[in-house]
Amino acid sequence: MNDDQPPSSHSPHKSWIGKLSQLLSGEPQDQEELLDILREAQENHLLDSYALSMIEGVLRVAEMRVRDIMIPRVQMVVVAKDENLEAIFPLVIESAHSRFPVIAEDRSKVVGILLAKDLLTHALDHKVVRVENIMRPVSVVPESKRLNVLLKEFRSNRNHMAIVVDEYGATAGLVTIEDVLEQIVGEIEDEHDDFDDEVYIRQRNDHEYTIQALTPIEEFNAYFSTSLSDEAADTIGGFILHELQHMPKKGEHVEVDHLRFEVMRADSRRVHLLKLKMKGSKLAN
Repeated sequence: MNDDQPPSSHSPHKSWIGKLSQLLSGEPQDQEELLDILREAQENHLLDSYALSMIEGVLRVAEMRVRDIMIPRVQMVVVAKDENLEAIFPLVIESAHSRFPVIAEDRSKVVGILLAKDLLTHALDHKVVRVENIMRPVSVVPESKRLNVLLKEFRSNRNHMAIVVDEYGATAGLVTIEDVLEQIVGEIEDEHDDFDDEVYIRQRNDHEYTIQALTPIEEFNAYFSTSLSDEAADTIGGFILHELQHMPKKGEHVEVDHLRFEVMRADSRRVHLLKLKMKGSKLAN
């Protein structure tokens, strides 16, 4: 079977003989019937809800393509190949990413990947070193590649990031192994995710805050002295969904008055974490 061919989730109309055969065998005939059996097992406490969610995620990944989860080109945090390492240290520290696409003239052409750990040996070295001198080869995948195939390639090649290209060979975005795994297991916490579940709002500096998507709008308004409407949603995550009218991806943003919300973490089911930047002179208490 071709790896790029997804398992069938729908079967053709069954004849009465087929239905009788299935009744006697008790075996599922397609993906939907399999899921029905698993959901019934969960309802009967033979399978916990998290395990069911993971199984559904595995099946869903086999049908999704890279374009469904990639970070768009305009939202990538990139560095130029001819930049000096000393000049990019602030960007690396601020973004807290571990890998950065390296571009040539513009974002449409990614020529390598810079690993943050490769900067360590040069952090205290005052020699002039350019990004292109230490960048690593780039892995390229088409936006039509299925996620289950991509995951196999990530594992076999030991890559953690790939650049996504469109049908013309131009950069369309990027995708990481974490993005794929989150479709199966849900949100993955990393070493920088020290957010306390009981703390809805955390101040990062004078103008920026980290906001949990589950923050009640009423509590948000009280904290920031704002008046966001709670008619369409009860939480900030729901408010963002209502504003965008679609399930957002990491990096998407919404601007409301002097507030700029950016999605920091989200999966195919819900938004998890937002970054809030206060524009102008209006600041929180």
